[in-house]
Amino acid sequence: MKKVLLSGNEAIARGAYEAGVLVACAYPGTPSTEILENAIQYEEINASWAPNEKVALEVGIGACFGGARALVTMKHVGVNVAADPLFTLSYTGVRGGLVLVTADDPELHSSQNEQDNRNFAKFAKIPMFEPADSREALEMTRLAFDLSEQFDTPVLLRSTTRISHSKSVVELGERRTDLPQPRLERNPAKLVMLPGNARRRHFEVEKRLLDLEEWSSCQPFNRVEKGAGKVGVITSGVSYQYVKEVLPEADVLKIGLVYPLPKAMIRDFAAQYDELYVIEELDPFIEEQVKAMGIAVTGKEKLSLCGELTPGRLKRGLTGEPVPTEDQSPDLPQRPPNMCPGCPHRGVFMELNRAKAYVTGDIGCYTLGFMPPLSAMDTCVCMGASIGNATGISKVLSEEEQRKVVAVIGDSTFLHTGINGLMDMVYNQSTATVIILDNRITAMTGRQENPTSGYTLTDQLTYKVDMEQLCRAVGVEHVKVIDPYNIALTRKTIREEMARPELSVIITDRPCMLVPRDNLEKRQPLFVDHDKCTGCQACLRLGCPAITWDAENKKSNIDKIICTGCKVCQQTCGFGAFLEYGEQS
Repeated sequence: MKKVLLSGNEAIARGAYEAGVLVACAYPGTPSTEILENAIQYEEINASWAPNEKVALEVGIGACFGGARALVTMKHVGVNVAADPLFTLSYTGVRGGLVLVTADDPELHSSQNEQDNRNFAKFAKIPMFEPADSREALEMTRLAFDLSEQFDTPVLLRSTTRISHSKSVVELGERRTDLPQPRLERNPAKLVMLPGNARRRHFEVEKRLLDLEEWSSCQPFNRVEKGAGKVGVITSGVSYQYVKEVLPEADVLKIGLVYPLPKAMIRDFAAQYDELYVIEELDPFIEEQVKAMGIAVTGKEKLSLCGELTPGRLKRGLTGEPVPTEDQSPDLPQRPPNMCPGCPHRGVFMELNRAKAYVTGDIGCYTLGFMPPLSAMDTCVCMGASIGNATGISKVLSEEEQRKVVAVIGDSTFLHTGINGLMDMVYNQSTATVIILDNRITAMTGRQENPTSGYTLTDQLTYKVDMEQLCRAVGVEHVKVIDPYNIALTRKTIREEMARPELSVIITDRPCMLVPRDNLEKRQPLFVDHDKCTGCQACLRLGCPAITWDAENKKSNIDKIICTGCKVCQQTCGFGAFLEYGEQS
């Protein structure tokens, strides 16, 4: 077998290929995004982005009902969106195997919460694998499809940021070619979840869990690794790696299928030790179930419920010993996140700040409008919440204060779940202003295509949703499309629409600067004429990374390497100090 170095995400994509998957669908979200981006290298897999995670899962369900194996991937909060079909799929079961990957994000590297999606497995009564490295990610993905079909169940596979993005050696296998061909097969009693059918299926779900528990107790992914025999540790996932580093002499029960737990195996293991630990990140998911079995273990009383484990944190928790190497990081300058040079959102947030708008924000790179010096975002909850939040806030305010409320949302997020909020605004006659920042891409997660970009995951030309027509189609009468690089127009439009005593939508129409297409305008970088610069620092309030401050000479400068020539700074300067190369000063 050929051995290669793969990240966890690459390994999951490879595992799906080897398992014979025909359909893969997702909504991009860190740390899961690269799974689909790697799946497209396998031409046998029909891989696509969906407008949101619920649609992605429903596409996967349709494929599996047709008899094909299907992979669906998303980040942890995406499972919240997909939960409606997921819980019912637990009842219907599958035809072709279906695996849903949830990529959790302990430590919130790029997320708005730190939920532990092992709880979804227990809540939905669905088996869950948790790999500890890339090799297991590949092998467990492949095995999960067999398990799905054997037990007539969707299967969850839980990764975390460290597993998704770190690399280890895997052995490549061949793609399965012996699977049945997809075809229509009617079975409404199993697949139509009317109450009468669903009641019968619930009994099947409970029996399935008992069968899975018995089956998993004798599988090699749940295994005991013997050490000195004095201390026992129950663990899973990436925590296993930390246990092997910090407690090399411990006996370890490594669990690969974290739900349902192999209870007989756990009882046999626990009976051998006076000192027994459960070591896991985030929630005491395994610990609580082990304690419910009447087994005394030590767990979260020594380890935090918040954040990732690391070898240092684990050692401190178990022994109380300080780990100075973890706290001796060099005193480096802070590098807060920032919008890119030339980002079309920058001028919008500058004008919202000037207008003293109360901005209900959303999930995307424009969430950075919260950061100084723009400081123009007041709320941010989840995908699509900006519009509903604006409606709710405006319901309880005076007419004067209502006009300060502005919802800001990106194009991909608007299509994800924002459009429902806009329909509610129209239906219930909200008076807030909505700004849709249309940069024609899903930027924050790595510039993935979406229905507004005009391209598919495989870079094929396709229909591009017309945002203005869409807003008018749901009943918005006042829709304005503006160029956000035109600061005077942006200022005028924002203030006019904020003053309007009824719902209005502003659409900013400029593509993300990091997604060059052949038809995009080419721009020249600017420079600062120091004879005209007065040192007023108005340009610094844009927060553009290309603009720097010369403290000694009290003048602004532009880094021409990263300047994109958007000219927003030129329009901000009241002294004409920002010029294109070649212009006379």
